[in-house]
Amino acid sequence: MLPSSFKRAPDLNAAQNSDCVKRVGINCEDTPDGLRDGRPRSYPPLPMSEVTAADIQPTANEKLDRFLTGTITVLPFLALILVGIQAWNRSLHVSDLIVFAIMYFATGFGITVGFHRMLTHRSFETSRPIKALFAILGSAAIEGPVVSWVADHRKHHAFTDRPGDPHSPHVDHGHGVAGILRGLFHAHVGWLFVHTQRAAKERYAKDLIDDPVIAWVNRWFFGWVLLGLLAPFLLGWAIGGSIELGLTGLLWGGAVRMLVLHHVTYSINSLCHVFGSRRFETDDHSRNLAWLAPLAMGENFHNNHHAFPTSARHGLGPWQFDSAAVVISTMERLGLVWDVKRPSEAQQARKLIAG
Repeated sequence: MLPSSFKRAPDLNAAQNSDCVKRVGINCEDTPDGLRDGRPRSYPPLPMSEVTAADIQPTANEKLDRFLTGTITVLPFLALILVGIQAWNRSLHVSDLIVFAIMYFATGFGITVGFHRMLTHRSFETSRPIKALFAILGSAAIEGPVVSWVADHRKHHAFTDRPGDPHSPHVDHGHGVAGILRGLFHAHVGWLFVHTQRAAKERYAKDLIDDPVIAWVNRWFFGWVLLGLLAPFLLGWAIGGSIELGLTGLLWGGAVRMLVLHHVTYSINSLCHVFGSRRFETDDHSRNLAWLAPLAMGENFHNNHHAFPTSARHGLGPWQFDSAAVVISTMERLGLVWDVKRPSEAQQARKLIAG
């Protein structure tokens, strides 16, 4: 017996379900709404087996985009010089680490709970204020505007490790060690500077464009970026009691937090498609990389996620700690979220790799 959040779609044939899995990373048998007119609600049209021009978002100003991306990528590394000087002078404060932890997990849950599980995969439903809160926190992580982030990730699921995947380490990078290294670099950070496979927002995130709450958050992206930098300064000032500790709070809760969180996120795209274990059968190279769990908030159980994309819980196995799932479960108990999707034991058993 399937739980109520996993009602089976009526009259679903194998071809439709296969298209759904390959196109948007969703098993239509495992979604509460099933298919509407042969396509999942709010997702791109089906069927389509190869990437076309309609899948790709034209970039209005590639040079400006690359400059901004490069700035966000390089500045946190330069901040490490200041961290080194601070450590050398023995001027690292407890307040700096507190601010780092607060900002890291606040913006990190904005990405994992908000951008990824709530908006990309509709793993649960919630109210407008909660939706806005997590979308704002995710925007403050400075990984890009919410609509672009979601569109790119949905396209990744549509073409995982095949031509059309924006950040696969396995497509067109050559063979041998050199090919592996090129693929890892592309999947980790190189793809951010390439515009040939960015997802068409109207095709992959039309539901978010039409959502007034998310459209408002998306429109004010640069405001949330500034807020994400102002907050650690104010926290450092409040906790430490001085402007100096506000500035070091900005260093740790702003630049260092960005460096760590960005590269943990990038590692899901790169490392978790090359290294680690596979628990479930999928038609891609997704893997679970256990040691990333404390910083990745459960996103590191990537093979689990690709097997059950709509699941609100990625840590499906014993001892697979998933802090984002804990946040969602806590909100569920408080009545802040509902219709939380989780695969049943029977559904998991059907996809387990034998042996």
